[in-house]
Amino acid sequence: QVHLEESGGGLVQAGGSLRLSCVASGKISSIFTMAWYRRAPGNERELVASITAGGITNYGDSVKGRFAITRDNAKDTVYLQMNSLQVQDTGVYYCNLSPLHFRLGSDGTHWGQGTQVTVSS
Repeated sequence: QVHLEESGGGLVQAGGSLRLSCVASGKISSIFTMAWYRRAPGNERELVASITAGGITNYGDSVKGRFAITRDNAKDTVYLQMNSLQVQDTGVYYCNLSPLHFRLGSDGTHWGQGTQVTVSS
């Protein structure tokens, strides 16, 4: 069983910053991609950013240039530094761990419980 524990969410004013963390524990495969998704009220869940075991990153168009995803493989932890936050960034942010051979975020991958990020104007 894999457990993902997110932290770092909260309330921030537009233009501010937050840093999310996600620690993975349990029976983790040796090679996996980690990612952050978010679900805004009334919207579908969307990919925010992902990072492979080798450090290759990918970002959603709306966060490029503002957010940065990093990981510490020794700690099985992924971070999301969010700068220049906008009201539209409000939502529940979910950590995902996708083992090798699984499509990112698909059935069979692992999810955290989510952490709320609220950006006020």
